[in-house]
Amino acid sequence: MTDAPTATGRIARFRSALADSPPLLWSFLYFFSLLCGYYVLRPVREAMGASADVAAVFPPAMVEFFAARGLPLKELTLQVLFTCTFLIMLALQPVYGALVSRYPRRVFLPVVYGFFIVTLLLFHAAFDSGMPGRGMAFFLWITVFNLFAVAVFWSFMADVYDNAEARRYYGYIGAAGTLGAIAGPMLTRVLVERIGIANLMLVSAGFLLLCIGCLLRLRRYAVQREAARQLASGEVPMGGTVLAGLRLVAREPLLRWMAVLTVFGVGVGTLLYNEQAAIVRQFYPDPERATAFYANIDLAVNGLTLFVQLLVTRALLSRFGIGPALLIPGVAIIAGYAALAASPLPLLVAVVQVVTRASEFSLAKPARETVYTRVAREWRYKAGAAIDTVIYRGGDLTFVWIHKLLSGFGSQAVFGVGLLVACGMTLGALGVLREARKLPAARPGEPSAGT
Repeated sequence: MTDAPTATGRIARFRSALADSPPLLWSFLYFFSLLCGYYVLRPVREAMGASADVAAVFPPAMVEFFAARGLPLKELTLQVLFTCTFLIMLALQPVYGALVSRYPRRVFLPVVYGFFIVTLLLFHAAFDSGMPGRGMAFFLWITVFNLFAVAVFWSFMADVYDNAEARRYYGYIGAAGTLGAIAGPMLTRVLVERIGIANLMLVSAGFLLLCIGCLLRLRRYAVQREAARQLASGEVPMGGTVLAGLRLVAREPLLRWMAVLTVFGVGVGTLLYNEQAAIVRQFYPDPERATAFYANIDLAVNGLTLFVQLLVTRALLSRFGIGPALLIPGVAIIAGYAALAASPLPLLVAVVQVVTRASEFSLAKPARETVYTRVAREWRYKAGAAIDTVIYRGGDLTFVWIHKLLSGFGSQAVFGVGLLVACGMTLGALGVLREARKLPAARPGEPSAGT
């Protein structure tokens, strides 16, 4: 009988939060639509990465290039895809830096999402026609989409909410995104065999149109908050150089530790991802069945994430700050990798994958984003984006090749090294905590971070 008042109390707090913060409902719809649109397509990406059909994944010229040199492209699928992803991130980072430096928020935010909608229409045509090489193009595109679109979302949220509000509301906002991340794979599972992969692109494009509507609505709340608190306006260009974000990361200790935490966090995920892909390649050679398998994994991840966000995240951030939310995932992952190093069973790989991703989404990510509410906009939109794109994919690239090297020694070698990587991730979290304590409790103003 004690559970009912607790549940009633949570509902009452949620209603109170909606009444106290009008932009909260729009933030919910924005993040729900964003992650739903992404997760409709994520299983397609995973199926392409695990596909044994190199003709569907890679363009004919690349297949011929590798074949002429006797290189086993089929065995290097993920390594080639991750290398190309990193190179694309390097090319796009200056473009993004120029966009946020030279154009105001009301311009560059819709442009980012508009670009992704247009490219989705192109992918609809590519998958509908069975164009060779569509798998590689889509894998690269959706990876870029995930990092840039989500990074832009959280940077924008820090324009709308201050540090105290972030601690109260980010758990709720994250839960709305998780609901979208649950709805996305469910839609994919229901629709993929009925309408085909090509038409899933149109479903995702519809959700991105909703995102544009939400961010235009939220923009007015950001403007009001900036005017009321005499903060630098996001309605004027930030200025600075296109590579200012990477320079800030190199110069500022907090951002450097954020980068360390990101690289090692990516490392534990990449090692698991590659082991899982090998299992899928063996047991699910059919693209539709592989897509359904990955949709089930995403459902498990997002179900656990939602549970933690609703019952744990808000309480931890509100009462104890970011410390526990940053450190608990590291401890859980260390325990998971220790178990895998001792007994690398396929089912256990899936379980640790679910725990790893769920702890990142429900605890570590909201905690890191809360830190960005206490720093200048240039740190968020430039340095934060650089960490979430180029540095993130640099970690991916590094560990996908490390996995290739270690895989020859067996799964236990992979997970033994992964245990050390998980310890590095925890060390990064401790560094972020130490530097975050030096920040002001709230952002009093926003002088330029410099370039």
